[in-house]
Amino acid sequence: MRSGVRLSAFSFSARLISAMALACAASLAQAQPVQAPDMGSNHSAGMSGGWGLRVGYNSDYRKIGLMYETPTWWSHQSQNGWGRLDLGAELGVSYWKAEHGKPDSMWQLSATPMLRWWPSDAFYAEIGIGATVLSRTHFAGHDLSTAYQFGDHIGVGTVIGAHRIGLRYSHFSNAGLKKPNPGLDLLQLTYTYQF
Repeated sequence: MRSGVRLSAFSFSARLISAMALACAASLAQAQPVQAPDMGSNHSAGMSGGWGLRVGYNSDYRKIGLMYETPTWWSHQSQNGWGRLDLGAELGVSYWKAEHGKPDSMWQLSATPMLRWWPSDAFYAEIGIGATVLSRTHFAGHDLSTAYQFGDHIGVGTVIGAHRIGLRYSHFSNAGLKKPNPGLDLLQLTYTYQF
């Protein structure tokens, strides 16, 4: 049964990534050049730092996290209308609570470089892979083998003034460094207040 669950999660991830790639390709074909507001280089959409809240859901567990986002480290504005790429990082602390199984809670520290593509100042797609440390190696009836895990994230979102709201799929696992490696998967609602 566990391998079926992992295969199902992998299939869902593959379909989600494929759908996002198609949506990005369609957006690229119609994208307009990004016009950054004339307020200084760090104040255009998505380039400033901020504080964020991440709320995650899985039928077996929930997660809530507080994140700090660094200002953009690197940015590239396309000259042919494909938008802008930004690279920054998220640093955070999260609390996990299990619906079933023991132990029923744990803490997480994370550091994740995030690459965001902005086809316009209002919308973005993101991808990130980073390091995370869990407070335990057993959670919700799962043997995670290692406290050190990798976090993979893919998402989309929008900006309304200083507020950025998004939807993100996240997967945490030890990348096969030690067995068993069941992984943890979440669908997350993200909110960031940019300053």
